[in-house]
Parts: sequence; structure tokens; C-alpha cells
Amino acid sequence: MIERSKVAIVTGAGTGVGKAISAALLRAGYSVVMAGRRRDALEAAERESAGEDARTLLVPTDVTDPVSVAALFAATKQAFGRLDLLVNNAGTGSPAVPLEDIPFEQWKKVVDTNLTGTFLCTQEAFRIMKEQNPRGGRIINNGSVSAYAPRPLSAPYTATKHAVLGLTKSTALDGRAYDIACGQIDIGNAATDMTARMTEGVLQANGTLAPEPRIDPRHVADAVIYMAGLPLDANVLTMTVMATKMPFVGRG
Repeated sequence: MIERSKVAIVTGAGTGVGKAISAALLRAGYSVVMAGRRRDALEAAERESAGEDARTLLVPTDVTDPVSVAALFAATKQAFGRLDLLVNNAGTGSPAVPLEDIPFEQWKKVVDTNLTGTFLCTQEAFRIMKEQNPRGGRIINNGSVSAYAPRPLSAPYTATKHAVLGLTKSTALDGRAYDIACGQIDIGNAATDMTARMTEGVLQANGTLAPEPRIDPRHVADAVIYMAGLPLDANVLTMTVMATKMPFVGRG
């Protein structure tokens, strides 16, 4: 267990990996600010995750909106006085269609959520972490194995996850002077609604369809707990947590 004063924000906390991370942080003794688009999903996740003595704050948030993001961090500071950990988990994908047929609106939605949302939250975290006492904190970005190798017909998602990796490295560099550590967890097939179709078969680089194994999101949450538990003079820059038998290694 850690000091009750440790405070975390998790975006995309209402479902899937974000819900699992929030639950793990609560078990570890964090106060957790659960952010997501839908209050009903946040409330359901809180009921499943929080014990009687858990400290949670639910803040419906659109990470693509700078005003909404600023309100999230202001509410966190007002409620808890500081921020020790930000988990940039909110993300979305796009339908598997040929690159030339991707509507601009779909491209923009993925970029705004996966990349711009991560950037906006990181900015606000920096503003708090630089000025608080004790100074500093940790930021963990949800990347993907798609930050290194694409799936077919996945240009928006793959492009944003490559970009998040660059943002992670820039954040780690720019945060050094302020005791802000930043790392990225690259997930391979966590068992969430987003990956449900993989059990039936997904398109492979050779044109075939093949089912892919998935892992319990709790394994991702356990990795986040490890990364978050390090002192600020140590950092996991990137970590891949994946289903052992998924075809990522040797993809293509």
C-alpha cells in the first residue's frame, strides 16, 4: 500500500483497460479521478471497482476538448490538492477500410482522441506537477503494439500510436527538469469490447483471416502499478504487455 495522499487521473476509465487500471490503483491505495465521456459508465465502473474506503472522483470528460480537459484537472486539484499520476488511456479506433476510403471525419476523430487528447492531458498535468510540493509526478501513456507495426487497413490508429510514442519520449525529455517521469505501455490484445472481434478472426498482413488470443486487462493494470510504484528517479520508458501467442512478433 502507498500513502493515501497519492492521486491519479485515469482517462477512459469507464470501460475496458481504463476500468481495470482504476480498480488496481484503488486497491493500491491511490485516490483515483475517473474520467470518461459517459457518467453512467463511470458510475458503473466505480461500483465495481471501489471499496468502502476508496476515494474516487468521477469527472465526465471529452479529452478532445481543451476546455473539458482543463476542467478535469482543475477539479482534481480542487478535490485533492495535487496530482501524482496521469494515465492517458482514452483512445479509439476506426473501421478497417482501404486507406483511400477513410472519411476525413473518421481520421480526425482518431487523431483528436488518441493523440491530441493525450497531448492536452499531458499539458495540464505538467502545469500541476511542476508547481506542486513535492514537485513532479509520473505520466503513463497507453500506446499499442501498433506503435511499432501496423495491422492492415489501420492507418488512423497506427499513425496516432506511432505519434504517441514520439510524444512519450518528448514528455520524458522535457519532464526531466521538473521530476516528471513519462513512460508508455504497449498493449497487445487486451480482452475488451474493442478487441472482441479478434476471437472470430481478423485480417492478417498476408490477406488471410485468423483468430488472435487476448489477455485479461488486469495484466495491463498490474504493469501500470509496477511502473507507477517506481521512484521518480527511475522510469520504464516503454513496456509491451501482450498475448504470448498473438502474431505481433513476426507480423507480416
